[in-house]
Amino acid sequence: MPTKESEQVIYLQHPSGSTAEVSLFGATVTSWVVENVERIFVSKKAKRDGTKAIRGGIPICFPIFGTKEKIDLPQHGFARNHYWEYTGIMKDDDDEVSVRFGLKDTQLPHETRKRWSHSFRLHYTVTLGEKTLKTFFSLKNEDEDTFEFNMLLHTYFLVPDITKVAVQGLTSCEYIDKVQNGINVTEENEKVTINGEVDRVYKKVQDKVLLEVNNDSTIQIEKFNLKDTVVWNPWIEKAKSMADFDDEEYKNMICVEVGSVAEWVVLAGGSTWTAGQTLTIV
Repeated sequence: MPTKESEQVIYLQHPSGSTAEVSLFGATVTSWVVENVERIFVSKKAKRDGTKAIRGGIPICFPIFGTKEKIDLPQHGFARNHYWEYTGIMKDDDDEVSVRFGLKDTQLPHETRKRWSHSFRLHYTVTLGEKTLKTFFSLKNEDEDTFEFNMLLHTYFLVPDITKVAVQGLTSCEYIDKVQNGINVTEENEKVTINGEVDRVYKKVQDKVLLEVNNDSTIQIEKFNLKDTVVWNPWIEKAKSMADFDDEEYKNMICVEVGSVAEWVVLAGGSTWTAGQTLTIV
C-alpha cells in the first residue's frame, strides 16, 4: 500500500523504502525517512492531540507570518492550528507517491473567520520520491476583492550536531535580524553556521540553497514562487522558554523555511497562486 490513514495521520511509502507522515492537524509533515535516516525534527514534547500547533515537522504559516498589528490572528495564522480534509491519492507510480489535503474558509470556526474574513480554497500536495519530498500549495481567492497574505513552510530539519551544520546560498542577501531588534544586515559569509540564537528573514533569496547536515549528508532546498528564506534556531535560553520543546533539543534541529513573508503577497479576486518547495538528498 503506497498510503494508509490511521488515527488522523496519512502514511506514505515509496518503493525505494522512503517514507513520510502527514498529520491532518495542520496538514503538518511530521516525518521524512530516506535511507533509514529521519530527516525531519519533531520535539519529544510536541502536542499531537490538536490542542496546539505541532512543534516540529513542516507547519504551514498562513495567512500571516509571526504576528501582525492589523490582523488579530494567533502567531503564524490559522492553517497549522486546524484540521484539514484529506482528499486522497493524486499519484502512485514507481517514481512518486502524492497525496492532497484541502482547507476552505468555511471549515474554520466562526471566530477565526471574523478575524480574517476572506473566502479562499487552499490545496496542499505532499509528494514522496526516492530521495525527494515536495510540498506545494494552490491557493484560490474566492472573493471578488483582492486580499493579501504571507505563506511559509516552517521546516524543522533533524541534525546530529547543530554546531556542524551550515547553510549555503545566502551570501549577499539582506536579512532582518530578529535577535537584534529587526535590524537589516547583509550576509557576508559563504556558509551560515549556528553558534547562538538565530532568527533571520533572508529576503529575495535564490531558489536553491544547501543545508549541510554533516560531512556526508546534504539537503538541497529548492523553492518555487517564494521570495524569502528564514533561518531559525532558538539556542539555550529560548529553548528553555518553550513548554513544548525540550531544553536540550536546540542541539539537534535547524529551521530553514521557504516563504514570502518580508512583504505581502497580493492575490486578485478569482485568481489562483501556486508555490512550494522540493527537498532533495544530494
